[in-house]
Amino acid sequence: MVGTHALIQKTVRFKHLALVIIDEQHRFGTAQRKTLARKGAVTPHLLTMTATPIPRTLALTIYGDLDLTLLDEMPKGRKKIETRIVLPSEREQVYESIRRELAEGRQCYVICPRIDEPDPAKALALQTKSVKAEAKRLKEKIFPEFEVGILHGKMKDADKEKTMERFKDGEIKILTATSVVEVGVNVPNATIIVIEGAERFGLSQLHQLRGRVIRSNLQAYCFIFAESAGRGTLSRLKALTAAKNGFELAEYDLRLRGAGDLAGAKQWGISDVGMEAMKNLKMVEAARKEAQDLLDRDSDLTNYPAIKERISPGGQIHFE
Repeated sequence: MVGTHALIQKTVRFKHLALVIIDEQHRFGTAQRKTLARKGAVTPHLLTMTATPIPRTLALTIYGDLDLTLLDEMPKGRKKIETRIVLPSEREQVYESIRRELAEGRQCYVICPRIDEPDPAKALALQTKSVKAEAKRLKEKIFPEFEVGILHGKMKDADKEKTMERFKDGEIKILTATSVVEVGVNVPNATIIVIEGAERFGLSQLHQLRGRVIRSNLQAYCFIFAESAGRGTLSRLKALTAAKNGFELAEYDLRLRGAGDLAGAKQWGISDVGMEAMKNLKMVEAARKEAQDLLDRDSDLTNYPAIKERISPGGQIHFE
């Protein structure tokens, strides 16, 4: 069964669930993954896949709770995406670079954090660029010679499909969209992505969005525009330009945001004692070896009732 988050709902039941594969793992919460894994009579095998693991997942690999397979090679002939943080004074220069690429037959994504313009009456409204206003500005003032399209989650499915078909066919040269294009979009001729208000997106989202333009052997470009120039924002965005792959980016995210709880559901933030212990890797390695030796001697934990009670579904702690 291939499905969305709908598979997690109570109304979905499995006769014999033996394998769960979760793609784009960073889009699922801890509770959601746990619920899906508990839908069978027995705990199924679990495979999670992501280009950028969340901090908690990365930490669990250190503890041995998750085995890790890392694919760190790009397909043959692929070129590294040129990622650039753009200052306000450099915007016009970037537009000219984009114009040259579009004139050569390439296509471009422009990503905005919101769909509509913020309500001026709402003081706490997110003050950042919107898809609709930005598409209008680009068409009227920046790229009048190119077709500009719009794509966002509130559109009807038929309209979204029609827009994507026009983009794939090359009729639309610039697609202004929300993060709805983050996954499942494959247009090899689109080699440029502009991300407006980049500080509003997480590192994993930014990495996924950037991945939309490395679908061919053509040189790809990612231009990052930030409306906030704070030291923390720039430091976080620079990690995106320096990291060689999503795994390195996740390691930075782990240091920046924290690992969350080992025994709880929090996936990031100030760590509990368990997650803090991972800083002492020798102790972690020794504890992992001791736990494995214990299971090799007594796989059912018959001689360790207290441990068995703690890790059972009815106990106080249940690891994923």
